[in-house]
Amino acid sequence: MGSACIKVTKYFLFLFNLVFFVLGAVILGFGVWILADRSSFISVLQTSSTSLKVGAYVFIGVGGFTMLMGFLGCIGAVNEVRCLLGMYFAFLLLILIAQVTAGVLFYFNMGKLKQEMGSIVTKLIQNYTDGHEDSLQEAWDYVQAQVKCCGWVSFYNWTENAELMNRINITYPCSCENKSKEDDSSTLRQTGFCEAPVGNGTQSSNNPDEWPVYKEGCMEKVRAWLQENLGVILGVCVGVAVIELLGMLLSISLCRHVHSEDYSKVPKY
Repeated sequence: MGSACIKVTKYFLFLFNLVFFVLGAVILGFGVWILADRSSFISVLQTSSTSLKVGAYVFIGVGGFTMLMGFLGCIGAVNEVRCLLGMYFAFLLLILIAQVTAGVLFYFNMGKLKQEMGSIVTKLIQNYTDGHEDSLQEAWDYVQAQVKCCGWVSFYNWTENAELMNRINITYPCSCENKSKEDDSSTLRQTGFCEAPVGNGTQSSNNPDEWPVYKEGCMEKVRAWLQENLGVILGVCVGVAVIELLGMLLSISLCRHVHSEDYSKVPKY
């Protein structure tokens, strides 16, 4: 390989590693977002699901390691250090194998995750307490208000809450209230339980059929939201895998044609 081709390969490898570094930062950011989010359904899941927390830490670990590999790849490419290029190739191969393994495990555990979501929300609704400050309850209230849904399968899931059903007057979850477009812009209460205005007739029980709430459950909407966001994450992971393959090809090509090992090129800090 001529010197011109080596230079082209070297700077292409540097460019790919720069992109690789940025994508690693994005993956790390996804992991931090899962752990730090307190205003969406992710908060409900990560508070109750250990598997999601583990997944978040895996994202952070893989993202950080990917950034490190991108940095080492840049140094090895610019300075033409064979040992760094060889280590870079080996670690990229390990990361790629780990990503494929994680993707396969995630695919085959999708059903378990969906089942886990249902049990988490059902238990949350059953144990929901009016006036109790709880991050999990607040996150679910936010989901119902923003997604415009009520309960998991349907609003009847709330009939399993003993405190709510023991109310004499018509009482319903505030975050489920079916607001008109005019009301959406107003600052209405979106947590706890709300009492409906008393009508002309006498009311001796809390009849759920008279609740002014959204009738549709959140199950399908939340799953669609998760599918959309997971699609973005998987898209980034596929992009990283493509960059990894290109980086592996360029690094092994450059490593084979760097004939002399000169450790004086290794930067000293």
